Amino acid sequence: MRTLRALARAASRDLAWGLIGVSREVKRWRALASSIPDAALRRDALEALGSKRLNIDGAALFWTIPRARSRELLRLLVAFEVLADYLDCTSERGAHAGVENGMRLHCALVEALDPQLAIADHYRYHPWQDDGGYICALIDACRDACTRLPSYEAIRPYVVRAARLTAQVLALNHELDASRRDPALSAWADTHFDNGQLVWFEWTAGASAWLTILALLAIAADPCLHPGDAETVYTAYMPWVSLAGTMLDSYGDLEADARNAAHSYIAHYPNIETAIERLTEVTRRSLREAASLPNGARHAVIASAMIARYLSKGSVRTTQTRPLTANLTRAGGWVIWLLVPVLRAWRVIQRQRTTRWKVSER
Repeated sequence: MRTLRALARAASRDLAWGLIGVSREVKRWRALASSIPDAALRRDALEALGSKRLNIDGAALFWTIPRARSRELLRLLVAFEVLADYLDCTSERGAHAGVENGMRLHCALVEALDPQLAIADHYRYHPWQDDGGYICALIDACRDACTRLPSYEAIRPYVVRAARLTAQVLALNHELDASRRDPALSAWADTHFDNGQLVWFEWTAGASAWLTILALLAIAADPCLHPGDAETVYTAYMPWVSLAGTMLDSYGDLEADARNAAHSYIAHYPNIETAIERLTEVTRRSLREAASLPNGARHAVIASAMIARYLSKGSVRTTQTRPLTANLTRAGGWVIWLLVPVLRAWRVIQRQRTTRWKVSER
């Protein structure tokens, strides 16, 4: 019943208030992206805002965790997601420039969450240079919102640590040569983690998602945050909830990644059956970890919505994968079973919206 009440509350609050605010923020960032002088960077920024709009809506769901609405939190969640999606797009386009380029670009994720850091020259190694101040505007928006969250200082060490891990892994992920990328990721995991519960590619998969960051920012909006809650949330999301997100995303992109010779986390398992068995375990563990947190029903709803979002992709409902997807849906429980068809419909609406926006931009 707690989960049902949390689901109803999140749906009504997010649909009635949150999505309106998200649309307003996205419109503002799209206007700025449209004025980026460099054509390639402008394409990356607009493509990220269009094709990854579901990511932004998903990030905004964390707005429902605090008991009181916080406009600053909503702005922060949107700005950080827009920044992360843009960096992912432009780093992937410039992957041939090397890992050093990816590292320099993704340090913006850390700078956005630590106002004490100096701003780097993000495009120093990038083939394209002039973004008209787009990254800096996103960083400034995040920093300003962070300083307005009442419990930000309590979560700052954890959120900055999570951002550093994410930035490093994302840069390594875009190494084009698998013979260099995989050993580098494995060595990175050995350096940062000594817990034997996960293998190297699971640790890096968990670190590559920024769900931990979003969750920590959400609890910082609570003026009565308990001193130990930041560490508790960090250890639940890093790695479990974040790992489930990355692996489910990779599962949905399995065919596309194979076709494009892109890095696939799910492909590191010896076969798809082993992958689904492990992913089922991770999915269940992530939901248990989320539910165990303070305000656990709200975290569990967000984790369920994330899982359902990935299981609502058309690419996971092919003739080959449909039975496997059904197993994963059942493993997640009734909330995910309920949300999957809803999010399928939401994807259709978003595709139509994106198509109309692209036509209007011509």
